[in-house]
Amino acid sequence: MGADPLIRGLALDMPAGRWSCLLGPSGIGKSTIARLIAGLPGPQRLNGALRTDDGQPLSGRVAMLAQDGQLLPWADLVANVTIGARLRGAPPDIARARALLDLVGLAGLERRRPAALSGGQGQRVALARVLIEDAPVVVLDEPFSALDTATRLAMQDLAARVLAGRTVILITHDPLEALRLAERAWLLGTDGALALALPDSPAPRDYRAPDLLSAQAALLARLQGVAPCDA
Repeated sequence: MGADPLIRGLALDMPAGRWSCLLGPSGIGKSTIARLIAGLPGPQRLNGALRTDDGQPLSGRVAMLAQDGQLLPWADLVANVTIGARLRGAPPDIARARALLDLVGLAGLERRRPAALSGGQGQRVALARVLIEDAPVVVLDEPFSALDTATRLAMQDLAARVLAGRTVILITHDPLEALRLAERAWLLGTDGALALALPDSPAPRDYRAPDLLSAQAALLARLQGVAPCDA
């Protein structure tokens, strides 16, 4: 009670079936927004409303992928992918879990434990776990920020491919990641959110494309307070 809000006057229209991105510095409240959308408990509360086009609540329709993947260290990859069903007391779909591990590039590794995986492989497992839930809304909270550059780019491309057609909300502090993947994007500040101009090319955008590099330069200039950014 009486605490100052993290962000005031936040109003966002995120289109269904598209990638929307919230970009901002650490501590601005991005992960708090992600948790609120996903319906996860936390110390913060929403003084407002989350509305959907169909008028139905988001509860039960959101899957989330966090930065650390949150894998169970004692369980093999199949058990990690099917943990949602097990927690609900439903029979796990082992065949589909194996198929999804194949889809994300982990065929033949199904019986490994998370400790035997690289960081990128661990996030692939977490992505397969998101896919098996068939949630129409997916929240990605800094999912690739701990990965090296080459792996991060590969994971961005993989996520864009396997999550196509879903409503994806990407939380990131990486301007290049936002500009590569977003179909709508906002820069968060304490007084709300600023809609960002995106390159005309379709996402996921080639990181070498001139329009992407130009947009990145303009955005970095804005973040550094050097020059205004069209928005």
